[in-house]
Amino acid sequence: MAAEVLSLHGVLVDVYDAMPSVGRKFLMAGKGGMNITHAEPYTTFFTRYGARQKQLQPMLQAFPPEALREWIHGLGIATFVGSSGRVFPTDMKAAPLLRAWLHRLRESGVRFHMRHRWLGWDAAGALRFATPEGERCIRSAATMLALGGGSWPQLGSDGGWVSLLQAKGVELAPLHPANCGFEVSWSDYFKDKFAGSPLKAVVASFIDAAGIEHRRQGDCVLTQYGIEGGLIYALSAPLRETIALQGSVTLYLDLLPGKESVKVLNEVLHPRGSRSLSSHLQSRLGVGSVHTALLHETLSREQLLDAATLAQTLKALPLKLQAPRPLVEAISSAGGVRFEALDENLMLKIIPGVFCAGEMLDWEAPTGGYLLTACFASGRKAAEGVLAALKT
Repeated sequence: MAAEVLSLHGVLVDVYDAMPSVGRKFLMAGKGGMNITHAEPYTTFFTRYGARQKQLQPMLQAFPPEALREWIHGLGIATFVGSSGRVFPTDMKAAPLLRAWLHRLRESGVRFHMRHRWLGWDAAGALRFATPEGERCIRSAATMLALGGGSWPQLGSDGGWVSLLQAKGVELAPLHPANCGFEVSWSDYFKDKFAGSPLKAVVASFIDAAGIEHRRQGDCVLTQYGIEGGLIYALSAPLRETIALQGSVTLYLDLLPGKESVKVLNEVLHPRGSRSLSSHLQSRLGVGSVHTALLHETLSREQLLDAATLAQTLKALPLKLQAPRPLVEAISSAGGVRFEALDENLMLKIIPGVFCAGEMLDWEAPTGGYLLTACFASGRKAAEGVLAALKT
């Protein structure tokens, strides 16, 4: 995005990428349907950026979701708004969008250099690159770093830049997993029988280390190691921070959010005759086998036979989350170059002429189009900073 803005102003732009082809993480983001942005009201949209919404809001105001959709339409790609408010290309794919974009960039004079891994700077301040032909040193009038976070390192964003910037004294926040799963100690039987099972339209809640309750409804998936999915990703930041402070956190799942507690208790108390407990719960409350298995993971035999405890657990099933999954598995990463290390144009205060954008900055957001939108917006902002620097 920065290359596009700069090339439109007549700036000669060279893009150096460590991978054999560009946009690999962009293509991976589109593998399950290219969720490009979100159509919710802007007053709600910018709050999705948590502690960094103050820093990101001006960039998002300058290039909001509506502007991003118009930009995509300008590439000849139609979009639509899904039932959840998420915005997708009509064909749900990332590749056509990327192809059209790269064609336009090349037509405008942007030059791409593949298999160029950035190694930092030489003694004279030139950029060092490892290439198949050996090391190259490049001098530039301005440099923009868009090196990604630390998730999905096989796609190129391996966090290798952290040590290079630390050596220069740049203030960084440690990289952590964001939009990630969490570990739960399931029994072997549960893992064998129910790993991969979805939980639809449940409500998850917990109390963080500051005593604040977090509550959200959505879908998630039970895994061999614990739990993941959109509902969990939306809560991953406060869950991760609470675990860091407390060592673990108890997440409560309301398995029957459409039913009042009194109604659930009355149905549990209804005589079940010769039916098994699982058949009784299925008949009276629509409780499926995976829900029953979760009850067996949580309650003792005596507790399962106690109607009040059983009903209470159906409305607030406790799961002890022990740790977030590793950064390499996460959809995105938190941490990176602190905004305090940057000026208002996203230029490093300690290294004039070097700008940063995208996921390598210290911010995070849930899935739903928020990640890509802020990456695009920060790229445009950094480009404007480069233009201002080149004029001085």
